[in-house]
Amino acid sequence: MTKQKKLIADILQGTTSHPTADWIYEQARKEMSDISLGTVYRNLKVLVDAGEVMELNYGSTFRRFDGNSVNHYHFVCEGCDSVYDIDLPVLEDLNQKIAELGHGQAGYHRLEFYGICQKCCEIGKKSN
Repeated sequence: MTKQKKLIADILQGTTSHPTADWIYEQARKEMSDISLGTVYRNLKVLVDAGEVMELNYGSTFRRFDGNSVNHYHFVCEGCDSVYDIDLPVLEDLNQKIAELGHGQAGYHRLEFYGICQKCCEIGKKSN
């Protein structure tokens, strides 16, 4: 593993904030000042392709990366664009249900909840 890839992987393992590539780049520059944004993107792709990192693509608005590659659920705040892990057991029987319904063999599924996070709710309460 290259120094750059290890640094990027370590940054992702050290946060639960589901950062963007730009954020990862800014963090990486603190340790390795000559790293380029292109290098960050290339290494993120390699890590995603290897299954070591999850890419969370929310349409054309933003892409986030998750250092926890084990299947888990997310909550996406529509107020501040934060992404949080949801501590719920993954419903593996959903994959089997797809087959039972005749839609094919699901290898995995991804589930995101959308709404307003607690922090934004509290801010909203204060401003009302």
